[in-house]
Amino acid sequence: MQADIFLTKKIRSFSFMVILAGITLVSVVITEFNFTKGLSSVPEAFVWSFSNFYPDANALDRLPDILDKLVQTVLVSIAATTVASIFAMFFALAGSSATQFNSFLSKISRWIATIFRNIDISAWAMILLFSFGQSALTGYFALFFGSFGFLTRAFIETIDEVSSSSVEALRATGAGYFSIIFQSVIPSAIPQLISWILFMIETNIRNATLVGILTGTGIGFAFNLYYKNLDYNTASLVVIVIIVTIFMIEWVSNYVRRVIL
Repeated sequence: MQADIFLTKKIRSFSFMVILAGITLVSVVITEFNFTKGLSSVPEAFVWSFSNFYPDANALDRLPDILDKLVQTVLVSIAATTVASIFAMFFALAGSSATQFNSFLSKISRWIATIFRNIDISAWAMILLFSFGQSALTGYFALFFGSFGFLTRAFIETIDEVSSSSVEALRATGAGYFSIIFQSVIPSAIPQLISWILFMIETNIRNATLVGILTGTGIGFAFNLYYKNLDYNTASLVVIVIIVTIFMIEWVSNYVRRVIL
């Protein structure tokens, strides 16, 4: 019996690999991709990067302006994530099976979270461009909507995981809904909720670069401006600043996680 199950899994795995290889081959034929030309261009790309993509004296003179754009991007990312987490908490409490006060509202909450979570932030930015144009407000709402959908889903799963037993115990003693929320759910889930918020801040700072290119704001706009003007030296400085910032934010985030978890 076990041999038959193992053989079935092996056949399914082999079939999946064959289908994946077939899709890859069809894609190569349709796109007319040349593997030889692609591989041969890699050394040339590295040579061009080392020859053009490095900060020079003129790029360093523009560092204050780049840092100003970076601060704008970081603040917008943090603000969007913080406000989204507040709204996500309310929707998560309504959507969680442990804390729901109405099954219909629970389904609506989960449905809204699914819609917002499955629309990419760049898609939100393009949608909002029609209403707000190229502005910081467009980037803020794009990050807010994307964060709201993700955090609502993450909060629901967190509350379901860590609070179900304690909620049932308090209900058995006759505790009211708000007593259960403030005495059991939030204290039990708060470390994991903070961890999700920190993760979302990290992600949004990365996403804000792309959103800035679309909305004409922040560090993304700075990179796009210098790159399109063929000022590769300054564009490389923008990239370096972004990378350093991401590593710093991740270090701070990991430190906070170690403290609270």
